[in-house]
Amino acid sequence: MKRAWMVGVVAVLAGVVGMGALYGRDYLDGMHYEKAMNEIDRTGVADGGPWPQPQETCFFCHGARGQSVNAWYPALSGQPEAYLIAQLHAFAGGQRPDPYMGAIARELTDEQIKSLAAYFARQTPAQSEAVRAGTALEKRGMALVAAKSCQACHGASFMGADQVPRLAGQGEAYLAKQLAAFKTGERHDPSGAMNGMAATLSGEDIQAVAGYLASLTPGGISAGTQ
Repeated sequence: MKRAWMVGVVAVLAGVVGMGALYGRDYLDGMHYEKAMNEIDRTGVADGGPWPQPQETCFFCHGARGQSVNAWYPALSGQPEAYLIAQLHAFAGGQRPDPYMGAIARELTDEQIKSLAAYFARQTPAQSEAVRAGTALEKRGMALVAAKSCQACHGASFMGADQVPRLAGQGEAYLAKQLAAFKTGERHDPSGAMNGMAATLSGEDIQAVAGYLASLTPGGISAGTQ
């Protein structure tokens, strides 16, 4: 009887761990979103200062002044203003589906979107995480980036411009996730360029490219000089 009870407990624990592996990221995103919404409700009346406020939604996931320290969430600091505006409209309109960003973006007015984009665009960017340079996989990423002519759109230092995003110093996990989404068509580039390029990458290629771009210092060393 005792043995059967212990086996049952182990089975339940295994199930919990398995569910966490499958849905942990979505659950965490949901907790961030709910916490952010509750905080806005609580502080909206008490704090009438200029928008955006540090306690507003974006800071919970994207970090103070938009400098993410979590490789899963993109850094907004130093992103081109036009790119941020375009992405917020895409989230709001469903062209870039996301259950949390979509809900947040739909609550913003056009004026708030412009104000938010201008705020994050003027913040000084930094690397989201420390990535060890000089690995074989990273060198492969550098070669792939050069072969695919990524600099043609994202700039020599991968800082982006207009509606093209900054890639330098973004979190490795975020970059890999977006490349995989472009590859499968889950995320759609209006020009089709990113979908076409990503379709040619293997899973290992994606990890290599993401690792290389994550290792770059924003506004610092250009691709091919490391």
